[in-house]
Amino acid sequence: MDYKTADLSSLIAAANQTAADAQSTFGNLSPAQLNWKPSAERWSVGQCFEHLITSNKGYLPIIDDVLKGRKQSVWESMPILPGLAGKLLIKSLDPASTRKMKAPKSFEPAQSDINTSVINDFIQQQTRIVEKMKATEHLDLEKIIITSPALGAITYSLMDAYRIIVVHEHRHFQQAKRVTDETAFPK
Repeated sequence: MDYKTADLSSLIAAANQTAADAQSTFGNLSPAQLNWKPSAERWSVGQCFEHLITSNKGYLPIIDDVLKGRKQSVWESMPILPGLAGKLLIKSLDPASTRKMKAPKSFEPAQSDINTSVINDFIQQQTRIVEKMKATEHLDLEKIIITSPALGAITYSLMDAYRIIVVHEHRHFQQAKRVTDETAFPK
């Protein structure tokens, strides 16, 4: 999928597939497996999904505000910046990118054990995100500019926000899969 140009129906299908894949790949992991880390610096499967839940949660009230007809701020109305910021973020989050990124402090997962409900919590949140995506399909998503829930100085289109959500999920799904592929992963 070309994340930079993906349309809404492709993103909805990808989001639904990510939820199904999360259930089939990680849904039956034990607490020890969910919380196992390959090293102190790397995240566990549970931390990957807790991070996605935390970062995606910031989009839900923004989408609700769009659905209520909120007006763009002056900052969001500035030309050029939204298109540029969204595309750069999508490119940097692409799972094919080998560049490591540091999560904003507010989106870092807990360092202690992650609750075993984390996969189900992710799937439930994913269902809400897909519902919101469908609820906005009648809008001109490329022209609606929002402020990033992670960095208040960054703006991008709601369409790019959906692309960011999906590419970010793919990136961390693959990261979680690499954890389970480690030879020392608990069986």
